[in-house]
Formats: sequence, structure tokens, C-alpha cells
Amino acid sequence: MLARKQQAVLGLIFCFASFLLIFSARGRIAEHASRISFPYPGRYRAQLLPVVEAPPIPEIALQNTAINETTLPAGTPACGFTLFDRLYVRNGTIYVVTSNSTAFPHLKYVISLPEDRVNWKKLDPTDKEMQVISPEQAKEILGEHAIVVDGMSMIFYDTKQFMAHYYHWWGEIILGAIRIYSTMSLLPGMQEPLPEISRFLLPLIPDHSWRDRAGVDGPLMRAAFPTAPIERADHWQDLIVLNQTFVFERAMIVSRTGAHQSPLAGLWGKMISSTMNVTVPDRFWEPLRGRLVKNTVGYLPVLDESGVVTTEPRSSVPIVTYVSRQKTGRRLTEEDHQGLIRSLLELEEEGLIELNIAVMETLTFSKQIETVARSTIMVGVHGNGLTHQLWMPPSSRSTVIEILYPGDYLHDYEMLARNMGHIHYAIWNDSSLTYKPGEWFKGTHVGDGKKFHGSSIPVHGPTVAQIIRERLAVPDSKVNSQ
Repeated sequence: MLARKQQAVLGLIFCFASFLLIFSARGRIAEHASRISFPYPGRYRAQLLPVVEAPPIPEIALQNTAINETTLPAGTPACGFTLFDRLYVRNGTIYVVTSNSTAFPHLKYVISLPEDRVNWKKLDPTDKEMQVISPEQAKEILGEHAIVVDGMSMIFYDTKQFMAHYYHWWGEIILGAIRIYSTMSLLPGMQEPLPEISRFLLPLIPDHSWRDRAGVDGPLMRAAFPTAPIERADHWQDLIVLNQTFVFERAMIVSRTGAHQSPLAGLWGKMISSTMNVTVPDRFWEPLRGRLVKNTVGYLPVLDESGVVTTEPRSSVPIVTYVSRQKTGRRLTEEDHQGLIRSLLELEEEGLIELNIAVMETLTFSKQIETVARSTIMVGVHGNGLTHQLWMPPSSRSTVIEILYPGDYLHDYEMLARNMGHIHYAIWNDSSLTYKPGEWFKGTHVGDGKKFHGSSIPVHGPTVAQIIRERLAVPDSKVNSQ
């Protein structure tokens, strides 16, 4: 047996040799370990990680800025849809800071008293709603600094009176706001796409009363603007309670009463009238339409210029959707409803179209949007269902055929069609009206309200069918003019 001293020496030599062996093999172990396929994720996998120095914790930037002057980046193209850079809010009052007040429109074209529009009551704003102040006044009223609300904000300064309606929300408020916002892309040096809208503010809406009865507006907002919150009066009240100055980096104030100050609104009777003589980019609505359809349906149907759906599920011919209102108050006579269907079925039997007869209230939400997103022509009695044309793709053949009681005329769905790039026809039984770009029906007309909203609206089916034949026969060309 070895002496104790010899055993101790041999032990030290063995330990030292083992240490050298492990150290020299460490690189090969790491290389081998990196090639091993581990069947378990997370905590079951051991990794050899390099030692790195932890980055320093970044300092939190103070979100405030000096009080600078307000500007109008897009000018003042439309009453009721006014876009500002550096718009200030303190204690619930909106402020424009400028050394040149004449560069800004009268505030009655921008905002109004927070009241419903009743009996032509004058609703010009007071200093409580909005003020235009000088930089010197701003120092006293707003202080030296403001808390920044960055991005693009939409401030819908309206009561719930007209807001809770599919057409008024999407066909006037949202469409008008996007139309005016899109003009920014026409400015020199402006890069596209424009920044997405960061938030929607409804200062006068304390609850869910902005939502329409059919439950359409809310879900479509989430599909179109998935990252933008919709803040109501409680948010506005929070800003008041803080008793601080806030500055919106870029914001649009949308006001129905302000929009109706436009002479065009007096002529055509619609909130969006004031935006219709503003030059906008071609297909300004397409990015929003595409995103909303895809987020609602799960895919975006693509149509060629002839109207044929080229994505799955495909179609072999253009699709015509007849939006039936026979379960509602305003509707066709039953005889003419059936006659219209027969005329449309004849087109289908000839192989010219694929016909959808859509009773929207019986379809799922996504099916409604999918139906119109695959359509080239939409037919229906004047009513909310025709607002769905917002999701129908524009083309040289896209058409909206609106059936009205003979002699009556409103511009609601014609204006939507012009914005979308669809050709619009108004049908008075066996006659039709359509207008070229720049031409309009003069004024509005509703004779007997009971007949306009009644259940005895006539239509001559062959007249509608002939319009469809003619529209599908037009040569390929650019999308219809805005």
C-alpha cells in the first residue's frame, strides 16, 4: 500500500489532470450541444450563453413640450373637418395658438355648442368650447409647457343624435374624415402611407350610445383601426381633472354642425357635402377598405376589371347583389320585388352574372361584408344596406343602383358611390338618373314622406336589368372618377 503522503500527491495530480481535460474540452462540448435537437421547449433546454454586460436602463423621456403656434397643415378645405397641428386642450376647452388669427376659419365652421341639432337652432360655439389666442395669451392661459398627445387624433365633437347610425357614422363622419386626411398625401414632401390614426375621442358621448342599433359600427371600427382606442367623455373628463395643458400633435376636429355651415350642405343636405369639392388621391379609401374586409372576413377578395372574382372562392362571371328590404318598412311592392328577381335571374340564366339575393339582417356579420366585397353591382331600395357599398371594390364596372319612390331624390348613397369610384343610378320605376363627374341632381326632393318610407315603392325589373347589361359591357378603363 502506498504511504499517505504518496496517496495525497497522486490525488492532487489526478485532480489537476481532470481540470485540464475538462477545460480543453469545453469548446467541443459547447459545439456539440448546439447541434443537439431538444424535444422540449423552455425550461427543459439548457443553453451555454455568453456572458454579456446588461444594458443600462434608459431614462424616461418627459412627454412635454414648449407652447408653439398651431398650424393648419392641409389648409381649410372643408367645413366641419378641420385638421390642426399642435392643438391645445386645457380644462375641456380647445385652444388654437397663433400670432395670425386671420389664417384660421371662424370657429362656427370648426365646432359647435354641445347640443343636438333641433329646429335650426343656432349652435355657434362659445369660449367654453374653443378659443383662438395669441402666444402672449397662451403663456397666461396654458402655461409654459404642454403634455404631448402624439400621433394623429380624431376628435368627433358631436352628440349621439346622428352618431348612432351606420350610414351617418361610416358614410359621413369616418368617410369625410378620411377623405380630408388623405389630402395630406398630396402635399409636397409628404411620404406615403400616412401615419395611422392613433385614437378617436368622443368628448360628448358618456356611454356606448355612439353605437348603432344593428351593432355594426363598433366591430367595423375594430377591424379598420385595430390599434386605435375609442375614448369617450370620461377620458375628456380625466384631462379636465388633471388641470394641465395637453397638446395634440396632429388632430382633426369633426363637427356635424360645422359641416352644415357649408353652402354645399345646404344644396345637398349631407354632412359630407363640404368635402366633395376637395381634391383627393385616387382610391384614397382602398387601404381602409382592404384592411377592414380582410380583418372581418379573413381574406380580401380580388376582382379583375371585368368583375370576376379571381381569388378563392372564384366566380366565373361578375356578381350582382340585390339587397332586399322586404322585411322592413321601406320596401318594394311584393309584385315588383318578384318581378325584379325574375329579371335578374334571366341575366344569371344567360350566363352574364351570378346573383345574390341578400337579406342582410339574416346574414352573419362577416357574411354581409364578404358578400359585398365579392360584388361588382349592388341593387337596392334607398336604405342602410346600401352603406355596404363602402366595402365593394371599385372598378370600371362597379355600380350602385338605388331604387327610390318616383320623383324623390336624396344624395346619401350617390355621395358614397362617388367617393368609392362606383357609378350611381337612381331608379324611378321604369326610368333612371345618373350623373357624370361634376354634375349633380339639383337639390333634394322628398314629396310624400309616407310614400318615400312606405311599402309600395315600384320598380320595373327589366329597366334595372338593362342597366346591368350596359354596365357590364363597358370597356376596361380606369376606376370611375371621384
